[in-house]
Amino acid sequence: ETVYSFLWGDLFTIPLKNSSIGISLMLLLLIPAGIYFTIRTHLLPIRLFPDMLRALSEKKEHPDNLSSLQTLIISTATRVGMGNLVGIVAALSAGGAGALFWMWVTALLGSATAFIEATLAQLHKQPDPLYGGYRGGPAYYIHDWSNSKRQKQGTPVSKKNLLSVLFALSGLICWCGISQVISNSVTSSFKNAFGIPPIYSCLFLVLLAAVIVLRKNASVRVLDLLVPIMAGIYIILTLFLIIVNFRQLPGVFARVFEEALGLRQAIAGGFGAVLMNGVKRGLFSNEAGSGSAPCAAATAETSHPAKVGLMQAMGVFIDTLLCTCTAMIMLLVPADKISGLEGMDLLQAAMSWHFGELGVIFIAVILWLFSFTTFIGILFYARSNVSYLFGDTWAAQTAYKILALIMMFVGGLTAYTFVWDLGDVGVGLMTVFNLIALIPMSKEALVSLRDYEAKYKKS
Repeated sequence: ETVYSFLWGDLFTIPLKNSSIGISLMLLLLIPAGIYFTIRTHLLPIRLFPDMLRALSEKKEHPDNLSSLQTLIISTATRVGMGNLVGIVAALSAGGAGALFWMWVTALLGSATAFIEATLAQLHKQPDPLYGGYRGGPAYYIHDWSNSKRQKQGTPVSKKNLLSVLFALSGLICWCGISQVISNSVTSSFKNAFGIPPIYSCLFLVLLAAVIVLRKNASVRVLDLLVPIMAGIYIILTLFLIIVNFRQLPGVFARVFEEALGLRQAIAGGFGAVLMNGVKRGLFSNEAGSGSAPCAAATAETSHPAKVGLMQAMGVFIDTLLCTCTAMIMLLVPADKISGLEGMDLLQAAMSWHFGELGVIFIAVILWLFSFTTFIGILFYARSNVSYLFGDTWAAQTAYKILALIMMFVGGLTAYTFVWDLGDVGVGLMTVFNLIALIPMSKEALVSLRDYEAKYKKS
């Protein structure tokens, strides 16, 4: 709890008229880093968005390797989880509609950070002797960075370095915690929607996950199938709601911008809550800077490392689009219909207003899909960290998968607050260790970006 408070709690507070803004360590690290990388890449998220779309069509040459699109699907599976549902509901409940605007701003800055870390993962990837193809991520590029510094100082290189070990351990701790959170959210939503006792839905979830993750390469095939379908259905549903309620849109967007810029909150004293809830939710949801997505980015086969960086930058936008979908589901409901509600109850009440009982069932099913694919995705991430810490052995890989499945089972039956905090502590520590190397190493990614533009922007 002390570490959690240090990472995510307010280090200091900036007083405002009738309000205040609390600044956490994560905010202090990620927002300046996002601004720095956005400037150094010359507004990459806006300037090179067409290139992000073109990168989707890149093909792989070797059938056993993963394409850039497949690694985007894997990282999207982990970004798109219960945070896109319950998380955005919490942000809007605490910060109002204006929190959505600050989520958009955070995504714009975060996409530049995502580009830098994904490109570095590509530049420092290694062949994977167990699964085939490639592996990598922050543990590997931090390792190379540390050894390059040792060589310059004339000291012997190491087989492992402390910062890489700390990052890899933080990742494994984080993903075990997330496993618990995933199963708890799924079993509780199924109990609310269908009256199914948690023990049954939990057993089904764990057994199905075990069948997939304990097989060598089933994870990628399942994600290739499920992620586009579930994200597509969710976006289409939201578009349908927007079309049906199009007359309300001017009022909804006016509310978002007015509350975001404090025009209403300046007097009431809530501007700090609007700003911080939007920024914090955006940082946690899009994962840019945490070092998670580079574990997938490193596995891609590509004609240029910067193409994978552009693909992962677009992943931040995809995540934010799905968060916006959830926000629209809520904001298009009359305020009196959902007043006093929060969390999953609020979201299910909003869907019930739109679609009746079918809406409640839909949210339970879509939450199950989002959470299930997140679990498969985080175990894909864990591969490279397990290999870095324990070597290339099937025993180590299988042991961690079994541990994660046990955590999933435990979490599905009882909500252990300690393990929820464990996930937050893990992702916070990952971010700290990742950024220590990411900022000085960013020059490599910027050189790769210039090379990409010299080769591809002329044609």
